[in-house]
Parts: sequence; structure tokens; C-alpha cells
Amino acid sequence: MAIQGYSVKAKKKVNIKDPVISNTSRGGFIAKGKCPETGITVCAMMSKEKAEEAIKKGEAKKGY
Repeated sequence: MAIQGYSVKAKKKVNIKDPVISNTSRGGFIAKGKCPETGITVCAMMSKEKAEEAIKKGEAKKGY
């Protein structure tokens, strides 16, 4: 399953294209990538477990 985020421009949830997972300043995890339809930046907050699982499966790159 691909990582999904909400695209404000497309006004719907989309699969994030080329997601990179990084740490937030508060210790959480965030996946950032591009919307495949509009090309704008799309983000998705996630737990540590989901972030590590996505990196392990090869769905996202590790950016921290």
C-alpha cells in the first residue's frame, strides 16, 4: 500500500509520489512528496511504526 496524503489542490487523498520520510521538530514523522496529478507538495503525518514499515518495504526513502 502506498503512502497517502491529502492534496489541497486536487481536493482529495492521493498516493504520494516519491515520498521521503523525515523527523519533525516535535519528534514525530512526516512523509513529503509530490501529488501525481497536480505536482504540488503533499505531506502525511505518521507514527514511528508506520514510517519504519514504509522504509522497510521500500515505499519511501529515509530522510533522517
